[in-house]
Amino acid sequence: MIVIHHNPECGTSRNVLGIIRAAGYDPVVIEYLKEGWTKPQLLALFAAAGLTPKTGLRETKSPARKLGLLENNVGEDDILAQMVKHPVLVNRPIVCTPKGVRLCRPSEAVLDLLDNKPAEPYYKEDGDTLDMSGI
Repeated sequence: MIVIHHNPECGTSRNVLGIIRAAGYDPVVIEYLKEGWTKPQLLALFAAAGLTPKTGLRETKSPARKLGLLENNVGEDDILAQMVKHPVLVNRPIVCTPKGVRLCRPSEAVLDLLDNKPAEPYYKEDGDTLDMSGI
């Protein structure tokens, strides 16, 4: 089973979902902006992906700066609490497969989590060719 924590408004997230589907998978898609997060869920995802709340924080196109979360003295618990209140603060997409959990930025990062790969050439929505040279 493959799970993608997805934001349909994000180009990288759409590309990752497209790559997964082009590789022949039918993933479980969780639109986290609608579903929201719980603190235990975020802690588990971050631990599995080797992230901390600070490294999993979306800094651009989010209220992170306005909420003061980019300051050096902000604690991990404060960031987590704000992520639960404001799901957009979590960087995306986060993909879970039997091979692991990863924040898939850039979109090519998802390839390490898939046994099957999309047919080459695979074009991302901006027209760029997916770089599969590292696999």
